[in-house]
Amino acid sequence: MDLALDYKIVKQILVDFIRDEVTRVNMKTGILGLSGGIDSAISAFLTAEALGPENTYCVMMPYKTSNPDSRAHAELAAEKLKCKTELVEITPMVDPLFDLDKEITPLRKGNIMARQRMIVLYDRSSKHNGLVIGTSNKTETLLGYSTVYGDNACAINPIGDLYKTQIWQFAEYLGVPEAIINKAPSADLWNGQTDEKELGFTYKEVDKLLFQMVDERLSVPELLDLGYDKKFIDRVMDLIQKSQYKRRTPLIAKLTYRTVNLDFRYSRNWGT
Repeated sequence: MDLALDYKIVKQILVDFIRDEVTRVNMKTGILGLSGGIDSAISAFLTAEALGPENTYCVMMPYKTSNPDSRAHAELAAEKLKCKTELVEITPMVDPLFDLDKEITPLRKGNIMARQRMIVLYDRSSKHNGLVIGTSNKTETLLGYSTVYGDNACAINPIGDLYKTQIWQFAEYLGVPEAIINKAPSADLWNGQTDEKELGFTYKEVDKLLFQMVDERLSVPELLDLGYDKKFIDRVMDLIQKSQYKRRTPLIAKLTYRTVNLDFRYSRNWGT
């Protein structure tokens, strides 16, 4: 199972989606963070196709410990697209917060950096009257491998229904530079960090399971019959369950007069 799609059709659907959503709100520009990774590269390629490179605004936002290859690969993609770019160093923005807690963990630092980058993108969205284009794939979203109000915050997300395996295939179809396609997936939040090392399994392994679990809706007994390990199934199901709150807008508590300690006897004569 290679999860291959007809990427000519996929491209047309996603390009139309971006163009329709941006123009529907009377805008013409797409704003996105270009990290040097494959996901943001695909979003940039699609946006440039939909809106034109002159209306595609890519922001590179390195931290002082970011891998230099990340910036080089981001520039490589931007150069191929001929889109507009900006370099915004986030180090002076986040370091003061890091310094407040000497025991801050790499994970907390990574979350802060992801949220700071989205602050920058939404500021540029306001400045250039554009929509923030998302760069998160379906695998990351299902597993909760994202930061709330960080990389999962965007106006629209064209690649949100593509598994990581499909992202690699789609990138080849679109002509994304091979240096970006072939490198190990990483959010580049700290030195040596890779997605698969952090997750504990490969994307190809989990994508097959996710497709059969989510898209084909196979039961646990059916998955076991296909040869999946029970511990692997349980691990993935646990990640999906824990990440549900990341895949929805915040729940709103419905208020009533009784909720706010008001007597219903006075509700018909409000203000008296």
